[in-house]
Amino acid sequence: MKPVFRFAPSPNGELHLGHALSAILNFDMARAAGGRFLLRIEDIDPARCRPEYEAQIRDDLRWLGLDWEEPVRRQSEHVTDYLAALEGLKARGLVYPAFLSRAEVKAHVTQFEKNCGRWKYDPDGTPHYPTLERDLDPDEAAERIARGERHMWRLNVERAVAAARDVGTPLSWTETNTGATQATPANPAIWGDVVLWRWDAPSSYHLSVVLDDALQGVSHVVRGMDLFHATHVHRLLQGLLGLPAPVYHHHPLIRDESGLKLAKSIASTGLRALREAGETPSGIRRRLGLPLA
Repeated sequence: MKPVFRFAPSPNGELHLGHALSAILNFDMARAAGGRFLLRIEDIDPARCRPEYEAQIRDDLRWLGLDWEEPVRRQSEHVTDYLAALEGLKARGLVYPAFLSRAEVKAHVTQFEKNCGRWKYDPDGTPHYPTLERDLDPDEAAERIARGERHMWRLNVERAVAAARDVGTPLSWTETNTGATQATPANPAIWGDVVLWRWDAPSSYHLSVVLDDALQGVSHVVRGMDLFHATHVHRLLQGLLGLPAPVYHHHPLIRDESGLKLAKSIASTGLRALREAGETPSGIRRRLGLPLA
């Protein structure tokens, strides 16, 4: 079997140098290994994703000299895959409907910290979701959902870890970012009860990405270090859903002059702007410290 690599951007903004690094690394590593390179469009969030950004992604990648297999998998066309996985987790009692708003979560955390000390926070600095609804009466939950109350489906991480261990799933992953292969222990509890399904978007990143990688036969996941901690959750979901575990390689992030990582949310300079300013694909590789194609 040939190794399979993928670049999976979201069409919610312009690609920048950080995306170029991920895309080129995946392409170069696939070529060096005699493997396959896939492009996947992660357009699961209808409020933010735009067709014009998807078209620009393809244009930017071709300008960089990359090519990929067709057809390209678009998440918005495979919602039934994610829903089927969620229903399986529901049947096993591993997820629950969560109704608290952000304001209610904030109020709960504030009151706790006022009276009891520090609340738990995830690696992104977001407070863990309160576990008050883990054992909500099913009839009450169903009635609230039927009334149209906004809710999300969250993973009961405590119960999920126990279920994974019961079937002998090793909670670790293979990481190669140091140049050597090493086993990295997974501790999904650092995230608390993560969202797997949102009322305003079909599926979450965590659920859709592990299913996509498995369904596409991805053997190597090469992505930025900002997603390193997400792998703790991904390994748990792979174990629960009976999915194979890829080899992971989390590369360093590209940062701006102030030390911030490049991001669409802060309008980091896009590849199109660099191209229009006279930059070349070879120049992009030099900027990133990568060998010329």
